[in-house]
Amino acid sequence: MIVDDEMLSREELKHLLSQYPMLEIVAEADSGERALEKMIAIQPDVVFLDIEMGELSGLQLAKILQQMKKPPSIVFATAYPNYAAEAFRYEAVDYLLKPFDEQQVGETVERLIRKFAEKTEVKTATRKLAIEANDGIVYVSPADILFCFRKERDTAIVTADKTYYTKLTLKDLEQKLKDGFFFRTHKSYLVNLEKVEQLIPWFNGAYELTLSGSDEKIPVSRNYVKTLRQHLEL
Repeated sequence: MIVDDEMLSREELKHLLSQYPMLEIVAEADSGERALEKMIAIQPDVVFLDIEMGELSGLQLAKILQQMKKPPSIVFATAYPNYAAEAFRYEAVDYLLKPFDEQQVGETVERLIRKFAEKTEVKTATRKLAIEANDGIVYVSPADILFCFRKERDTAIVTADKTYYTKLTLKDLEQKLKDGFFFRTHKSYLVNLEKVEQLIPWFNGAYELTLSGSDEKIPVSRNYVKTLRQHLEL
């Protein structure tokens, strides 16, 4: 969720964050009061929060959010550097200064990914993905999935032995598989990183992946290469 009383700042941040498919902007607000109303209903995981806003400042809102049962992670996004020390008292993940720098925003996204990866418990050993088929419901272990991709009106789920088709979108699958080790490498591909064997340069900064158990080459958009490498490498 993005909270800022300046529309242009909200639009700029939305544009920068739209480059990362693992993030979904669920709401925005132009004041602390309206933000609080929406947060109670939506309960976002992360809030990008301006500081100087009308009656309820970002720091005051952050203090209120800490009292929630499941408080969101906070990234302060402001034009004022002098609040940084106080902001980190609220366990802020980062402190972005306007005008926003694309590289710094990317580093903030990486910090958020690491934070949520540390909090997530891997449950794929016992839970399975349910896929509705013509003859019933098929249960597939996430560990057996190599990758998923969008094909016309369906989404293909590829294992070493078989390809399944579902009406679920990639975004739906990304949500269902979020407790596992899956990564959106491209707007049309979701990959099991445990199966990755090689990252191959392609063109214009983009790459391709090869996976164990498959001859398919998976595209990796250049905006995701750095974050992908951080996920894969020690």
